Amino acid sequence: MVDLEQLADEHAAKAAASPHGRSAHLVLHDGVLRQTVIALTAGTALDEHSAPSAASIQVLRGRVSLTIAGRLQELSAGRLEPVPQERHGLLAHVDSVVLLTAVTV
Repeated sequence: MVDLEQLADEHAAKAAASPHGRSAHLVLHDGVLRQTVIALTAGTALDEHSAPSAASIQVLRGRVSLTIAGRLQELSAGRLEPVPQERHGLLAHVDSVVLLTAVTV
């Protein structure tokens, strides 16, 4: 069984120590399903990239924004949102940890 709080603590610390301000860990890989914990320090962004077939992002702690076509969709701790089917990025407003669930085909 995976302890998301423990993983969030561990990767928040790794992100804080990283010169890139981020850390990630693949929690689950089962066929086409992948779940990844991603920690970002305040101000760190993941550049725009293509969307997987289906995905959601759950904010475990902090506050982030999905960046989509020049606009921001802000998400705070506890929010679960689908990832749009267009190019998007992620920006951490404060130190944050998210759980990305993706289906890839």
